[in-house]
Amino acid sequence: MSSFASPLAQKVPVLAHSGVPPTATLATNLYDRIRTDLLDGKLEPGRKLQIEFLCEQYQAGQTPVREALNRLTSDGLVERRDGRGFAVAGISETDLREITRTRCWLEEVALREAFTIRSMEWEEQVVLTYHRLSKVPRSLSDTEYVENPAWERLHRAFHRTLIGGCQSSWLLNFCEQLADQLYRYRQLSVRRVYPKRHEREEHEEMLKAVVSGDCDRAIELMKNHYQKTADIILADASLFPPGD
Repeated sequence: MSSFASPLAQKVPVLAHSGVPPTATLATNLYDRIRTDLLDGKLEPGRKLQIEFLCEQYQAGQTPVREALNRLTSDGLVERRDGRGFAVAGISETDLREITRTRCWLEEVALREAFTIRSMEWEEQVVLTYHRLSKVPRSLSDTEYVENPAWERLHRAFHRTLIGGCQSSWLLNFCEQLADQLYRYRQLSVRRVYPKRHEREEHEEMLKAVVSGDCDRAIELMKNHYQKTADIILADASLFPPGD
């Protein structure tokens, strides 16, 4: 059974007499577990996903494994290869640039709308999520990068809250999908990204722009924040060797 854990994993409670068939719950839990490992980079890009391996790894039957893989294909995390089964979605410089560009486009729309609607509740939530994030270290070690699941959860919450004031569930869902894709790239290169970032200062500047009501400044800071992460990952020769 996989022992991998992710800060983004969604726990699905099993409720007595909920009306949800046990097989459906099992399939959902399996989907969440495999998805977590894909996002965390535990299943490396391009790796062939053999059904037998996944059944053994996750202690599940072939039917729920295939159902999970079909859902993950729709998410863009798994690729179906004609006649050759499934594989972990590959990565590329072009893909990373496109995801980053699209995320910047959509989140600019969301953040601008949040400023247009602007409510005291939204501003207070941005302040609160930043405060919580600022109190948690990025790494569990002072000498090397050791992932802190609490920081990852709070980091996602801050960015989700920042654009959440747009009050469009469709737009937020699209942004969430792109955030997941970029999270996977970041996890694949996290040890290179970590020492080159000053996330706390970047988040603080975004917060200040929100509190002061400076929409254009907040958007600029947010887009620069995402682009800086992408640029560092793109420079990672272990992911993108020169000349490839």
